[in-house]
Amino acid sequence: MELTTTPEPPYYAVIFTSVLSPDDEGYHEAAERMFELVRAAPGFLGVDSARGEDRVGVTVSYFRDEVAIAGWREEPEHAATREKGRARWYDAFEVRVARVERAYGSR
Repeated sequence: MELTTTPEPPYYAVIFTSVLSPDDEGYHEAAERMFELVRAAPGFLGVDSARGEDRVGVTVSYFRDEVAIAGWREEPEHAATREKGRARWYDAFEVRVARVERAYGSR
């Protein structure tokens, strides 16, 4: 797996942490569809995602600005899948939105 390359800050990160419920039928297919869909969203910059054996997952999606985040949030297929996730696939979740001021690393 490669880490996402992002532009020079500032940009935004939407951090989605979750605990996947035991009833995850259809979840993995829906998650793949959401990754496919968000890649075409205006202002989308990239995504990093991981889920551990304890069913805890962290997905960080990067966007150019808050307008792009709102556009993704309002995308109809994403909204429907998000509601299904809340009702069925997640025992718990948190969404956090942050402005990235600095970024550095090594590859």
